[in-house]
Parts: sequence; structure tokens; C-alpha cells
Amino acid sequence: MTRPTITGTPDAVPTVALDELLESGDLDLLDRWMDQADVVEIAEELSRLSREQRAVPFRLLRKDRALEVFELLDPSLQQELLEGLRETNVRQLFEEMDPDDRARLTEEMPAKVARRLLAGLSPNERRLTSTLLGYPEDSAGRLMSPEVASLRAGMTARQALDRLRQIGRSAETIYALPVTDDHRRLVGALGLRDLVLADPDTAVGELMDTEVFSARVDADQEEAARLIREADLLALPIVDTEDRLVGIVTFDDAMEVLEEEETEDRARAGGAEPLGRPYMATSVLRIARSRVVWLLFLIVAATLTVNVLQVFAGTLDRVVKLALFIPLIIGTGGNTGAQAATTVTRALAVGEVRFDDLWVVILREARVGLLLGGVLGLLALGPASLYVGSGEIGLVVSLTLITVCTLAAFVGALLPLVARRIGVDPAVMSAPFITTLVDASGLVLYFLIARAVLGV
Repeated sequence: MTRPTITGTPDAVPTVALDELLESGDLDLLDRWMDQADVVEIAEELSRLSREQRAVPFRLLRKDRALEVFELLDPSLQQELLEGLRETNVRQLFEEMDPDDRARLTEEMPAKVARRLLAGLSPNERRLTSTLLGYPEDSAGRLMSPEVASLRAGMTARQALDRLRQIGRSAETIYALPVTDDHRRLVGALGLRDLVLADPDTAVGELMDTEVFSARVDADQEEAARLIREADLLALPIVDTEDRLVGIVTFDDAMEVLEEEETEDRARAGGAEPLGRPYMATSVLRIARSRVVWLLFLIVAATLTVNVLQVFAGTLDRVVKLALFIPLIIGTGGNTGAQAATTVTRALAVGEVRFDDLWVVILREARVGLLLGGVLGLLALGPASLYVGSGEIGLVVSLTLITVCTLAAFVGALLPLVARRIGVDPAVMSAPFITTLVDASGLVLYFLIARAVLGV
């Protein structure tokens, strides 16, 4: 096998991908690349490597950089990387991780391995991690960091700054500071800038903002993450059932949750299951497995279209020219339904509509479908009539486009809302699913209109 030619001065970062460096076998050059590249680039390159290749360059990282890179990796890749490291390295990495990152990693591990690593933690780290693992999966409590720098309302600004100097290094963030009373109940929030610029003798209670956003530990992660984004927060305090401060969710963790949720929605909208790991680190078998179930389901659903054609075979035999417009009818209906479903699913995801808006939404989308169908039907009337030399068939196509677009938009709006109501991810009502459903119903409408207009 021909090895790549790698050039570079002794002090420069080699301009070559990590996999090519590994292929070259030049460990000195590899070590220099790992030492000088930024941690984000290293994490991205490690994500592109195979399981077997990943441990070699990771071992070359300095201790402090190794932890930074490790925390940037997807939890599934973290788990695989731990399998390739020595036991002492694994325990050290696990100990130095933030409790919230450590809790997410244990979800990827076999239970036996997770228990062994948790048992090897220092008492304080084990307590913090066990607390997070005690909250429901996908809850804000599981996402939060319990290492929160909080202030008491009765403190002066000078005392608050002294406290931050003592605990700031171990806290998740010091830029957004929750304020509590003497019983740890959340009463406000204070930004670091306001604290630093305040008169040292001013009470924190006078500086804080009492209109503070917070979330309960049992709230859904996605809801907490969206609140952070919509309210433009650096961090969101998390409280228990008695409004006592128990942790904080930072902006970066919230964005990771939203990215995961949007990745799932996009995958299901395309008729596949989310991979749950970076694409380049996913095997062909796993990618195929994420798609095959949906394809099988859609094939079964597509038999509805076959059955419709069989039922109306006699109509097709008498007016063969009707078959020419079947792709146009089902394609337009499916696209219209997919547009409506995508719009409503997105509006649900960002909280713009609720199930209470059901009738408003479906009637709005039905009107949109009627308007679109009317425009398309008028545009198609002339060309369809000229194409087959029959004004009656052109009229059939035009009327069908109007009715199919109206129905498709109605169904595309209805199904995501119903899915949310019954506790199913609205993205499951994906564009391929709605397209298949509208295909069959659109053909029924097409042939019924043809029978009525043509008298066949």
C-alpha cells in the first residue's frame, strides 16, 4: 500500500488528516500534530477513525488535553475509547470528568462496567454522579451539573466574590449565579458582571434579578434546553419539588440536547432511525439497520396504492390515458402532505403550536392546501387537456389536484398533532409515511372524479 507523502517544518502543524498520519506510521509527526492541533479538531478527527485506530493517537495527548478532547466526543465513542485504554487511564479519565458528562457516559456502558467504574470513584464524585443517575432518563435532573456556584441573598458583594474565589474552579460556571435564601430555595439570579461592578458592601439581594427562569428536576431535557435558547440564558437553575436549588444546566449542554433532538427529527422525517453516533464512525450494517425497518413498513403501506389500482383496473382499461397522470397526482399530493407535516412538526417542536390549537391548525392547512390545489389545478388544466387531446380528462386532473392538495395538507397537519397528544414523537409521522398514505387516498379521489366526469 502506498503511504501518503507528508510535509511540514519541525515547528508547523502538518496539514494532513489524522487517518493519513496513522497510515504513514510516523509517530513523531503524529505526536507533533496531536500536540499542536486544537482540541475541537482532534475530537472531530478521532470521530472519523475506526474503533481500532482511535486509542493510538489518544494516548499521545497530554493529560489535560486528553480530558478536554474526551469530553468533546460522543458518549458512544467515549465508551469505545475506554475499552482500548489501560485500566489506570480509564479510572483517571472517569474521575476527572464532570458529573453530568460522566452520567451520560454510563448510559452507553454495559451495566457491569459502569458499576465497576462508579465504585472506583472518590466518595464525593461517586455521590454526585449517583445523584444524577437517580433522576429519570431524559430529565433536566439527568442533564444538570450539581457543581453549581450559588450565592445567598444576605451576602454582600464582597463576601460573594470571596466565595467565588473559593469554589469557582470546581463549579460548572460562575458567569450566571443563582441566588438562594438560607434554606437553599431559589429566589433570584445574578450575573458576574453586575457582581464585580457593584459596591462591595451592597447586598446580593439588592443586586439580583428576582424574575428568574428555572426548571424542575423532572422536566423534560428538551423543554429545559429550549427555555435556555428562547430566553437567551447562559445557564438555567434546576430546582427540586420544594424550589430548592440542586443544579444548573449550561448553554453548551442545552445546545447538545437540541442538536440530538433535531437530528432525531430529521432522521425520522426522512424515513430512518437516528444513528446515535457520528456518521463516519458508524458501520455500514448499523446504517442499513437504521433504515430497513422503515423501508419495510413503507413497502407494506405502499400495497394500499396497489390495491387501489386493482380496484379501479376496469376504469383504467376503458380510459387508458388516465394512467399518464397518476405519477403527477400522487407526487403532488405526497409533496403537499410532506410540506404540511414538516411545518407543523417544527412548530410543535419549538412550542409555537399545541394540541389545543388542533382545529385552528388543520383548518388553516386545509385552506392552504385548497389555495395551492386551486393554483396548480388551473395551471394544469390547459396543458393536460392539450397533452391527451381531451378537455374532460384535463378537467379530471385539475379537480383532482384541488381535492388531493386539500386532503394532503389536512392529513399532514392532523397526524403530527395527534401523535403528540398520544405521546408519540411527531417526527414519527414522517414525510414518507404521510406521502404513502396520501398516495392511496389521492388515487381513490382521482378515479372517483374520473368516473363522475367521464361517466365510466
